[in-house]
Amino acid sequence: MERVQTDVGGRQLVIEAGDLAKQANGAVRIQYGDTVLLMTVCYKEEPAQSFGFLPLTVDYREYYSAAGKIPGGFFKREGRPREREILISRMIDRPIRPLFSKEFNHEIQIIGFLFSHDGENQPDPIAITGASAALMLSELPFAGPIAAVRIGYKDGEFIVNPTIAQLDECDFNMLVVSNGSTINMAECEANEVPNETVVEAMRKGVELCKPLIEMQRELAAKAGKPKKSFEDEGVPAELEAKLKELTRDRIPAANEITDKQERGRARKEITDEVIEALAEEFPDSEQMIVTIIDRLIEADVRAKALSGKRLDGRDMDEVRPISCEVGVLPRTHGSALFTRGQTQSLAVVTLGTKSDEQRVDDVERDAWKSFMLHYDFPPFSVGEVRFLRGPGRREIGHGELAEKSVRVLAPQDGNFPYTIRINSHILESNGSSSMASVCGASLALFDAGVPMRNATAGVAMGLVSEPSGYVLLTDIIGDEDHYGDMDFKVAGTREGITGIQLDLKLTGVSVDVLAEAIERATAVRMHILDVMDKTISAPRSELSEFAPRIATLVIPHDKIGEVIGPGGKVIRRITEETETTIDIDDETSTVIIAGTNPDGVHAALEQVKEIVREVEVGQIYEGTVVRITNFGAFVELFRGKDGLVHISNLAPHRVEKVEDVVKVGERIKVRVKGIDELGRVDLTTNLDPSKDRPRSSRDRGGSYRGDRRNDKRRHPRKPDSERPARRH
Repeated sequence: MERVQTDVGGRQLVIEAGDLAKQANGAVRIQYGDTVLLMTVCYKEEPAQSFGFLPLTVDYREYYSAAGKIPGGFFKREGRPREREILISRMIDRPIRPLFSKEFNHEIQIIGFLFSHDGENQPDPIAITGASAALMLSELPFAGPIAAVRIGYKDGEFIVNPTIAQLDECDFNMLVVSNGSTINMAECEANEVPNETVVEAMRKGVELCKPLIEMQRELAAKAGKPKKSFEDEGVPAELEAKLKELTRDRIPAANEITDKQERGRARKEITDEVIEALAEEFPDSEQMIVTIIDRLIEADVRAKALSGKRLDGRDMDEVRPISCEVGVLPRTHGSALFTRGQTQSLAVVTLGTKSDEQRVDDVERDAWKSFMLHYDFPPFSVGEVRFLRGPGRREIGHGELAEKSVRVLAPQDGNFPYTIRINSHILESNGSSSMASVCGASLALFDAGVPMRNATAGVAMGLVSEPSGYVLLTDIIGDEDHYGDMDFKVAGTREGITGIQLDLKLTGVSVDVLAEAIERATAVRMHILDVMDKTISAPRSELSEFAPRIATLVIPHDKIGEVIGPGGKVIRRITEETETTIDIDDETSTVIIAGTNPDGVHAALEQVKEIVREVEVGQIYEGTVVRITNFGAFVELFRGKDGLVHISNLAPHRVEKVEDVVKVGERIKVRVKGIDELGRVDLTTNLDPSKDRPRSSRDRGGSYRGDRRNDKRRHPRKPDSERPARRH
């Protein structure tokens, strides 16, 4: 077994190889604190049928046993991957994919298992570093290594690999993946931080990755397999020359067409005609021809960009036309239609109650999520036909990016006691649909009356880079994303950045280039926010008439049982009478009442207030006589609270029979004289405390047991241990 280690953020990162998963082509055990992962790499010896696309699969799984937990629910074993596992799988895939040749066509599978979790150190940067280390040990032609670190920011200080508890307090959370000199991938969630902070965090991340790069090289030198020579399926020179000749003038002409669909039809026509023309000379080469033509299209698109020409005719820093509408759906709680060029998002906001929260049960924590953004990408948005199934990895990833770019601005600390769900339906797409989702979500939240701190907008920046130079592209369309080198999404407000995501097709990009892109994205964001503000510039003052009304009340913790009642009897009665729902947060002792009818919510709130209302000594109440005994009358002061008016306190004169003075159901005014240690309430009809008679001088009246202070028992009660047992 070989072992290397280094210090990262004051904790040791340890990588071991040679003792686990020895039949995998590359495998490492990586540990940070008490968080332990196994990362493995395998590949198929036989080439895949695909051409021009890397057949890489990444599967990351977290076992509940890693945190000493058993899965909840009916099935007690792990099932289909959860969203968190899918997101981490994508994080591993994205920086690794560009580090293989486009010609490499052997299936690769990276599998990561979380076997131990200490509740402090997040596993995603460890998994990325471990995957790179496993690839370095394998026979595969991997252009690594790379490493990942997380950077937090609090009170003006950066925190390296902050713990989970520290992250909850940070204004900034960035994952940086680097090869030690440039950036390979980055993700960030931030609380309106300035551009300079983001750039500084990137530079810091690159430096922090350097020792992690060196330790991987050291481990590969000790335990790595010899790199294997793979014979890539090359392009026949004769075929490539023929294709260049046949498409020399037609591809540039097709790329002059500014409309996406017309341009696509022109390209398809070229491809179909070329395949037909070469069918006899180059049989069984259809897939290769398609790939080569696509590369010729790519070369022309890139050459045009470097010369200052874009496919849709815009300038390099020009944004596509934007239109915004709100209130587009009559019965939803909030809605907006955001269109930028040929990308369109219909965002819909739904407000729910605490019972609508999403439970998040994973190895890190068991919590409830009250802010959700779900992204849908139906096939018609790009004019395609395919089955409608559940959300794929891409949809989950795009939804998470849009959600974290907006949720930091949502009301916190119970100031808005609603569960918020946003649906972003992509109705058409030509690039940057996740950033359109950010803009649409912000508009819809304002339309719904959610008191968001600020409006949010986002834009995707592109890059075409060659040894001769590079050019940045603002608000990229789909082809610029596909044929370009970078998709850099930046979201934020007028105050600062709230979210970024960087994906590359290069082996890395310098921080200086990213800093320039961030500055350009900021100017574009201000323009987009100006357009959005013309439609709606602040949250509506009133919620939709169709949204539930919610009232909250903090009650003493010991009163929760009274509100619920035996077997839920009390709370069930209130909800049925008022047509509301009631949730009680046991931790904060908060009662949350929701309903579509404001009057019903108010009535339920008043009933709860009565239940938890405390009787105060000296206060005068108007109550109802509910029961009469020979020694007094029981009066209900308010719902669930009654007291005794002793017969001696019913009237200023002697009373022989209680019924002579009051009747059941009669409303009378009483004053609270006192409350004993058992909570029993002593009442009197004498409303003036100055006229109270001393207890010893009262004319007791009736046949009540009299003054117990003078009750001398001849036969004192024996202790229970000395008394004979009861017979039943």
